[in-house]
Amino acid sequence: MKIIAYLKPTCGWSMGVRAIMKKYSLEYEDRDIINNADQYAEMVEKSGQPLSPCVEIDGTMLADVSGEEVENYMLSNGLVSENNTEAEAPTNAPCTDEEHEAMRSKTVRFF
Repeated sequence: MKIIAYLKPTCGWSMGVRAIMKKYSLEYEDRDIINNADQYAEMVEKSGQPLSPCVEIDGTMLADVSGEEVENYMLSNGLVSENNTEAEAPTNAPCTDEEHEAMRSKTVRFF
């Protein structure tokens, strides 16, 4: 399975996607859309919209999804088997106000 995840370095939603990838021991490309303009542009082009996270699984783009939604997609399509391991981060949670403030002061914006 080829997985490309377009994620922010720190973000509740992005951390949830990473937690699902780890929960199922999935290899994936973690593409930084905040500090790399080309990665952001590629995500927008492929997904048709500017919101993240976006996860492409074997050519199917899941746009503006949570880790929970990614997990449900993979389970529903038989890409992974049910797993009772706890995810290491919330899989359906936004960034905290503190995380938003940290991103504002440490990241480069291309949009």
